[in-house]
Amino acid sequence: MAVDPGVLGTALAVVLAFSLAQGAWEWFSTYLGVTLLVVVLSFGRVPAPAPGRRAAYAGGLTAYSLVVGLCVALAVAPALQRWDWLFPAPGARRACVESGRYESLRTQAALGELTGRDGDALAYAQREQSRQAVDDCLAATTTRWLPVYALGAALLVGAASWSWARARARSTATGPV
Repeated sequence: MAVDPGVLGTALAVVLAFSLAQGAWEWFSTYLGVTLLVVVLSFGRVPAPAPGRRAAYAGGLTAYSLVVGLCVALAVAPALQRWDWLFPAPGARRACVESGRYESLRTQAALGELTGRDGDALAYAQREQSRQAVDDCLAATTTRWLPVYALGAALLVGAASWSWARARARSTATGPV
């Protein structure tokens, strides 16, 4: 029995999704998501409806759509984390900026003795701690919202595949013109 590359791609997508969901989303996630998407779209098969097998068709279409949604979510995660226009969550972004300010103040309190001796080192440490806090906060927010984007992509894929199958069945039933 031959191994279906779509199934392998699915398994890999799940493993990578769990492993990448820790910490900030990096651009390598986009590469992985796009690669898995190409594998699934190239080797996976959109299920075809068959008379009397509606449940099997619905299950297969759901599984296919969810896998594609997961791949899309992996691909867009870094962009969601970094681009306001793609992930418009002003409240979350504002909270993350406030976390960065807090970390900057904490760093200043912890390293206050550097103020008189090396102000540049203190400023650098404050900027780095603030940036890290904002990045971690945005990564956590992105991870929380990523399933919504994955489900949205899955719904679009499922609806498009279902519509395409219905249109194809209608054109086959009417015959050539």
